[in-house]
Amino acid sequence: MAIYELRCPDGHRFEVIQSFTAPLPPCRECGGATAKVPSRFGVRGRAGAPPPPELMPQTWRGTYDGNREYVTELRRTAEARRALEERHPELAGDRRPVLAHEGRYESAPLRAGDPPVQP
Repeated sequence: MAIYELRCPDGHRFEVIQSFTAPLPPCRECGGATAKVPSRFGVRGRAGAPPPPELMPQTWRGTYDGNREYVTELRRTAEARRALEERHPELAGDRRPVLAHEGRYESAPLRAGDPPVQP
């Protein structure tokens, strides 16, 4: 069961406790269709998502010449990002393999299926 805040097109707002799969009830005041409203809540601190693969180091030099501790931390970060994308597929970016990422492709990597940029 979850608590949802609902709103109808006329602006009436109310909360309802129901299961995830149950259909949304009509508005209690006017009987109109309802839609979920993002809840307002306060959280202390801040949440952060691990960086996407495009922002991770792409070269040996970018890993401080293979520093063991740094590479281990990169691996943990990549695993955390993968787990986050499994739970929230909308966060997953372009999953096509990167073919070139240096030189003229530094700002926009060349991915499989993209036409090469002419100089």
